[in-house]
Amino acid sequence: MNWKKDKKWSDRFITEIKAALGVHLIQEAPIEEDQERNTDLMVFSLGAIRVGCRIRRWGYLLKYPLDITIRSGRPSGQKTELAKILEGWGDYFFYGFSNEYEVNLAAWRILNVDGIRHYLQQRNISTIDNHDGSSEFIPIDSSVIQKQWKVATYIADDSREAVRTAVESCLQKRKQSSR
Repeated sequence: MNWKKDKKWSDRFITEIKAALGVHLIQEAPIEEDQERNTDLMVFSLGAIRVGCRIRRWGYLLKYPLDITIRSGRPSGQKTELAKILEGWGDYFFYGFSNEYEVNLAAWRILNVDGIRHYLQQRNISTIDNHDGSSEFIPIDSSVIQKQWKVATYIADDSREAVRTAVESCLQKRKQSSR
């Protein structure tokens, strides 16, 4: 897919993404704020908060439940997520998977981009070609995702069993390949 098609497909989840981000980035105000300043909720920031979003299809959740991928190249030469992150852009990264019907999100994570950026700057990471030739990406195994990177994680109730099975299968394959 090209950028426009990718964007159009993933934008169907924007309302759900905004709801999830609101729950985790908007906090209940301290009682003093409510009592003295007419404030019930607060977004703790001094400026714009930039959130990159990447939504993948259901099959990738079943195949790669422990990885996140960051797009690193497009045949068009258009700037990608990786370049923007390394340039210092982005505060949070919303990484999710659609459900099997592609109407809701089955699972997602909100990650702090500073942690990802620091990790990427410290390593020489291999780029992998997408099978359809539409882009290249770098995978990051969730075992290297530091606790301080994670803001929140979610798995939809109707996806829990499939995700659990996929994670177990993935862990078994890793165990076998490390022998």
